[in-house]
Amino acid sequence: MATVSDDGAVPRRQRAVQRGLTRLLVRDMQKLRALIVPSRLQQTIPAWIAAMDALIRQYGETSASLAADFFDAQRDAAGVPGSFTVPLPDAPPPEQVEASLRWASKDVWPRDEARATQVQLRPVDERVAAAQAKAEEVAQKLVADQGRETVRQAVRADRQAVGYARAAALGACAFCRLMASRGMVYASAGTAGQDANDRFLGDGTAKYHNSCSCCVVPVFRGQRFELSAHAAEWDRLYREYAAPFPGDQLRRFRQAIAEHG
Repeated sequence: MATVSDDGAVPRRQRAVQRGLTRLLVRDMQKLRALIVPSRLQQTIPAWIAAMDALIRQYGETSASLAADFFDAQRDAAGVPGSFTVPLPDAPPPEQVEASLRWASKDVWPRDEARATQVQLRPVDERVAAAQAKAEEVAQKLVADQGRETVRQAVRADRQAVGYARAAALGACAFCRLMASRGMVYASAGTAGQDANDRFLGDGTAKYHNSCSCCVVPVFRGQRFELSAHAAEWDRLYREYAAPFPGDQLRRFRQAIAEHG
């Protein structure tokens, strides 16, 4: 029986492809920053959001297409019978993109000193730069989610697929390491992390934070999933130091990684 893992050349390549796409996305976003005129925020922020929506849509389609190629390659490697066409997900609705970008740019707007955040007390050029940095993180997630959702939907639609695993990089945050250590258990929103942490806001699927580089690894009939060595170690740390403490598990897992990881 063939073995598939959350680590290895293929998942690493998929993460590298998505990181490369993010670099190109950020490059093009920086060009759009010129649309924001500090002296005319009321008029220029909406124009910037509209341009960003088009850019995110373009890169999201590319992310989905690359993920479909990844799924096809994994399916071919598994040697399962029959053909399958990967369905591509819908782009995030404009209202979701607008809400995300308005959150990223909220500190651009000046406020009176008594109610202002630390960022809002800075000169306007610094406020715009801070908004740009947040917007880059938001856009990265929206684009990467298109690729991740492509694989998740394909797993649900392909009768030869039995589930998927979350593949996290070695330097991932504690939440992502914990999700990856669960292995090939993902077939529902709850197990994918939707209910695990309120900070990881999602739209009803799995939870991924801004700047997250995790990818989704499909598993097919006839394959056996095996945790990588580092994911198995994360699982050991969780079971030994965090699992016995409901309500405090993520904090204890984070502490265990810092002390023993």
